[in-house]
Amino acid sequence: MTLQQLRYIIEIVESGSISTAAQRLFISQPSLSKAVAELEKEMGIPIFYRSSRGVVLSEEGTKFLSYARQVVEQADLLEQQYKNGTPARRVFAVSSQHYAFVVNAFVALVREYGKEKYEFTLRESRTFDIIEDVRTQRSELGVLYFSEFNREVLLHALENADLKFTPLFTAKPHVFVSRKNPLAARKSVCLGDLSDYPRLTYEQGNNNSFFYAEELHSTQESPKNIVVTDRATLFNLLIGLDGYTISSGVLSSDLNGDQIVAVPLESAERMEIVYLQPQGRPLGEMAERYVAQLRAYIAGYTG
Repeated sequence: MTLQQLRYIIEIVESGSISTAAQRLFISQPSLSKAVAELEKEMGIPIFYRSSRGVVLSEEGTKFLSYARQVVEQADLLEQQYKNGTPARRVFAVSSQHYAFVVNAFVALVREYGKEKYEFTLRESRTFDIIEDVRTQRSELGVLYFSEFNREVLLHALENADLKFTPLFTAKPHVFVSRKNPLAARKSVCLGDLSDYPRLTYEQGNNNSFFYAEELHSTQESPKNIVVTDRATLFNLLIGLDGYTISSGVLSSDLNGDQIVAVPLESAERMEIVYLQPQGRPLGEMAERYVAQLRAYIAGYTG
């Protein structure tokens, strides 16, 4: 087993196919396929399942990938630390549902780190993909929410992915609306008040289950629905179409301006915001600092 072979495996997973990975690695596809086959033979496991549609990780391959990422990352850090006396480039990645406070904490982390070389990644993603990112250690942390409605389903998904969660805070539900929306002046709203306005939700891809929705009351009937993939588009549509979305109520005027307001929603549901990490693997230094920044931002906002 060589570092080069491990890098090959990581590139195939990130590229989605052997042919694309071969192009990015500037080697022939037969050479890459041979290297993978030799590694699988040496390890005694099938890392990939092959089909006419490409390759997918096997169960053993998923575990192997998590170790491969750690080995390659540590090798890179060693090389950066000692080769030619160059300082190590810090690497950190987090995957999250679409929350402003996650971005605020990320900004604070980058500013706190303040070094010339680093590679930090923030992925605002789908619920299922967040769990997969942490499971395969593409991201060190994941951030999402539990409610009474989705809790059992998500806990089962985390158990299958060998992940654990740690609570960050619990939020009462709010609706985000444009400042010019008639609901913006209300002290609170109920679900019935929302029926005249377009409901904006985040697209969840092939795992578009009510349980994976980012918004509370996902089963509530709504005559007007718009599905989006990113937070900037959602906020633009809140303003342009007088739409609404249901979320935690934590906004950031620094990042999102002052055209969106949060109005309390009359609901017995609660959003328990948590972060995910692999079972049995302690957080790295950057992840620990990021969690501290998350807690500091939320404490300042709610306190």
